[in-house]
Amino acid sequence: MAAAVAMETDDAGNRLRFQLELEFVQCLANPNYLNFLAQRGYFKDKAFVNYLKYLLYWKEPEYAKYLNQELNTGLQMSRYPQCLHMLELLQYEHFRKELVNAQCAKFIDEQQILHWQHYSRKRMRLQQALAEQQQQNNTAGK
Repeated sequence: MAAAVAMETDDAGNRLRFQLELEFVQCLANPNYLNFLAQRGYFKDKAFVNYLKYLLYWKEPEYAKYLNQELNTGLQMSRYPQCLHMLELLQYEHFRKELVNAQCAKFIDEQQILHWQHYSRKRMRLQQALAEQQQQNNTAGK
């Protein structure tokens, strides 16, 4: 009986840890949050830097899939697409040091917005072209 309770407790603890680490990795996509962490000295703490290194397991496909959400179209899309890239950049001391500067965080934020705008427009054009091609194929097939 005690072993069953211990296993349930372990499972609940593992689920909670998984969820917390997932949410934390997603937060890394926010350059203002990274600036907050840098200004409070987290990136100077060796234990925290080691934790960031440990979190690299999220780059593995069996974990990265949890960073994605399924869209109505059946496509997988990351809610926070830059989070893994930021996690990778945080492995470099120079990048961590630069994040103390609010201008650095602002620049990253602006670049993310520009990327999303470009990606959205490009994706819409690709979807329109695909829809037109499908319509032509349907018309030609009749």
